[in-house]
Amino acid sequence: MSTVNSVDLHYDAIVVGLGKTGLSCFRYLSNQGLSVAITDSRETPPELSKLKEEFESAPTYLGQINEEALLASDQIILSPGISLDHKSIKLSIENNIPVFGDIELFCQEAKAPIIAISGSNGKSTVTTMVAEMTRSAGLKTYVGGNIGTPALDLLDDTIPDLYVLELSSFQLETTFSLNAHASVVLNISPDHMDRYSSFHEYADAKKRIYLGQGFMVVNKDEEYFHSIIDDSREIIYFTLTTPEEGNYGLIMHDKEIWLSHGSKKIINKNQLKIKGEHNVSNALAAMALAETVDVPKDVMTGVLKEFVGLAHRCQLIKVINDVTWYNDSKATNVESCIASIKGLSELGDIILIAGGDSKEADLSCLRAIIEKYVKKVFLLGIDASKLASFIGPDIEKKFVKNMNEAVAEAGKIASSGDIVLLSPACSSLDMYTNYQQRGDAFISAVNALSNNV
Repeated sequence: MSTVNSVDLHYDAIVVGLGKTGLSCFRYLSNQGLSVAITDSRETPPELSKLKEEFESAPTYLGQINEEALLASDQIILSPGISLDHKSIKLSIENNIPVFGDIELFCQEAKAPIIAISGSNGKSTVTTMVAEMTRSAGLKTYVGGNIGTPALDLLDDTIPDLYVLELSSFQLETTFSLNAHASVVLNISPDHMDRYSSFHEYADAKKRIYLGQGFMVVNKDEEYFHSIIDDSREIIYFTLTTPEEGNYGLIMHDKEIWLSHGSKKIINKNQLKIKGEHNVSNALAAMALAETVDVPKDVMTGVLKEFVGLAHRCQLIKVINDVTWYNDSKATNVESCIASIKGLSELGDIILIAGGDSKEADLSCLRAIIEKYVKKVFLLGIDASKLASFIGPDIEKKFVKNMNEAVAEAGKIASSGDIVLLSPACSSLDMYTNYQQRGDAFISAVNALSNNV
């Protein structure tokens, strides 16, 4: 592979960022016969060795995003982790060089209907639910985007019946041709405030998922829902209250709560293996999306009765001496932490492990929910002190250096019937490679604790 320091070539395209998505973009464009370069601010980006294996002579500009190489290209393919506000990207836009992302490339090529899912929280869960429902109904369904397989790699196989894509706000920023068969924004709460100038800007990026003319699946419980309604489109609502006919929600029957389609019962809430109001809302959204491709209700209920949730998302790890340990490492923002606390609060008193990189988010909303449901908080990570100041002096708390110490200290004070919950409300990148590694560290510590009991 050539690592190029000076630019003396013209490129059909340049990919910015050499992670999994960037590699998939480079591969896709190269296989189309285009001359493609790649640039990354890192000297050794994560997919460099794989790029070298596949494309030995790939032109690479590493150590900084190479402005000269950008300006020597006909188009720029931006990885989701790179902001449109980066000075070199802004300069390229000012020079009328088109900038878009992998999802835009995918939308231009995809030959099957797309179900598109976004939201601050719950999108991976709903994406997986919809995939399982549609596959159980006999549809050949490919899943990717912000979860699992990069979207462009899905195009390598035969054409399926359906694509189900999880899409982040970062991906949606650079997408213009999305015309999904059905789209949903599950919820919007402040997140990635280190990237966006305002909550309004972040929300606007999410709402781009509704581009096109397909079904709009809308959370009626969210404040924003009035602002996105298009009366010319087919709209399906979901709500945690009683739904209107043709929409999804909750009804009471014989003193029990049922998930329903209008007034028709579908599944008893107690039959769901996933817990918490947020997961009930996720199930309703998944059914609304599955309806748009004619998945029968009995197939939906069959999936929901068996769905146990995803790793690192309110994941039951173990019960030790009648203390239950839950891994919710994916709770990288305040709202997801609040949802987890509320969802588990009916099962016992909560001991919370939280902290990390808050991404400049407002943490003050945590105070009331922690005061109501949490008996003690163990705090770790770069913003532990910031989190402590927001939740106030009246909440019992202790600073810990690492996950092993957090788990050990929580185990010492936990009583029979308690829940120990890792739900950080923060990103993991100050201490870990990703939230999965953080969750794995928690699981290892809990397993070590149980071995010593």
